[in-house]
Amino acid sequence: MPPKKPMTKAQLISALADKHELPKATVKGLLEDLAEIAYKEAKTGFTVPGIGKLVLVQRKARMGRNPATGEQIKIPAKKVVKFRVAKACKDAIVPPKK
Repeated sequence: MPPKKPMTKAQLISALADKHELPKATVKGLLEDLAEIAYKEAKTGFTVPGIGKLVLVQRKARMGRNPATGEQIKIPAKKVVKFRVAKACKDAIVPPKK
């Protein structure tokens, strides 16, 4: 059996529109607005209840290696956005061991 492909944006919009009896354009607008708000609020943390949250994390400077030459290089400190999956989401996808 071939692996199942991930749900596309169009499939997500269609599924939500059908479930809530809304026009696809409305659902598409809601998803775009959700993404826009998430981008603005990620600096302070943005939570999607039951799914997870976006957090801004400061990475320390570290030593790395150029894979082509093997030469050591210094990687500077930087800020990155991470997504932390909610416990409820983890447990729904991969049930905890007992």
